[in-house]
Amino acid sequence: MSTPVRSRVRTAALALLAVAALGLGTTATTGAAAATAPAKQGPTSVAYVEVNNNSMQNVGKYTLANGGGNVFDVAVIFAANINYDTSKKAAYLYFNENVQRVLDNAATEIRSLQQKGIKVVLSVLGNHQGAGFANFPSQQAASAFATQLSDTVAKYGLDGIDFDDEYAEYGNNETGQPNASSFVQLVTALRANMPNKIISLYNIGPAASRLSYGGVDVSSKFDYAWNPYYGTWQVPGIALPKSKLSPAAVEIGGTSQSTAADLARRTVSEGYGVYLTYNLDGADRSSDVSAFTRELYGSEAVYTP
Repeated sequence: MSTPVRSRVRTAALALLAVAALGLGTTATTGAAAATAPAKQGPTSVAYVEVNNNSMQNVGKYTLANGGGNVFDVAVIFAANINYDTSKKAAYLYFNENVQRVLDNAATEIRSLQQKGIKVVLSVLGNHQGAGFANFPSQQAASAFATQLSDTVAKYGLDGIDFDDEYAEYGNNETGQPNASSFVQLVTALRANMPNKIISLYNIGPAASRLSYGGVDVSSKFDYAWNPYYGTWQVPGIALPKSKLSPAAVEIGGTSQSTAADLARRTVSEGYGVYLTYNLDGADRSSDVSAFTRELYGSEAVYTP
């Protein structure tokens, strides 16, 4: 695929900040009950937000001119990391200062969206340290990381976890190469820990091609899977129904409006149930957003600052 994967904005300063491996209880609640959003017919729309640069609140600023429903149904915090503790030889969940800020300010950054009926999911991404979803050395290690993930979801009142197996750089820090059992064990443990939460797959990397082991196929444990290449159409190679797949992927402001419209039109005509967007920022993007909402929902998008 010649289309590059999403660009990542990182700074050296952020890389110096980490949180200790989580030993969290499940003391937090999800806050006020989510409001019932106005009915909307059509695919589920997903918005990834680069929180190093932008606010999660932007996701809630778009509604449909016809009926007032939310444009976006799922908001993804991009991104926490899977890091590696060389002294303990173990993976741990890491938040840079911007992800931590979102979590610490859940009332405005998370709960405000949930109260509109928008689900908020935390994406987890490799961080060049050799730790990844596909190289846990044992079931115990995979389960321990799954517990860190589910404890975070419980503590901050999130709606789920998104897996993005990029930038792990397997082998760094004397870590192992991808193995067949690791991701299956991780997803199995995570689903057991949070049976009613979202687990989604950004369909890329070694983990995405290792969904079956020892007679266990974890495909059905995912709620969604999507194409990782923006401006393209690619059906994720996972055994999920069309209603849970997004072959379309667009970068808002980076993919042309005509392409976004074409991909949305194809999503509807071919019966797929999800439409993925990336990099929603704080500008008024109603023109870019309307390019796909017209095709998905038969309505213009309205931006309310």
